[in-house]
Amino acid sequence: MEPLLEAAIAARENAVAPFSKFRVGAAIEDEQGRIHTGCNVENASYGLTICAERVAVFKALSEGVRKFQRVAVAADTDDLTPPCGACRQILWEFCGDCEVTLVNLQGKTEMFRMSQLLPRAFDASILG
Repeated sequence: MEPLLEAAIAARENAVAPFSKFRVGAAIEDEQGRIHTGCNVENASYGLTICAERVAVFKALSEGVRKFQRVAVAADTDDLTPPCGACRQILWEFCGDCEVTLVNLQGKTEMFRMSQLLPRAFDASILG
């Protein structure tokens, strides 16, 4: 299995999901080939929960990274788990029309472009 997918699966192990038990890992590759990971972190006041994809993006941004190539999202589901709406928006704004690969623990994968996951996206170009 390729390193980006392995990193997403490994990041899933760090998830903090005491309420849903739904653990997700994400890995994002920057333009220099470095991999940044994230996992979902739940909170008792559910609205403060943050998804794995946003953790990975925000970690990379906080380290000065500004250009990304690919994203992988890992969950233990038979039907592969795509990013939620909030994560799609963040991925679009910071990663553009990047490749997004979904993977499960059995190694099943499916690849999309962000433009497929978020058609007619809202971004800074609309603000003028």
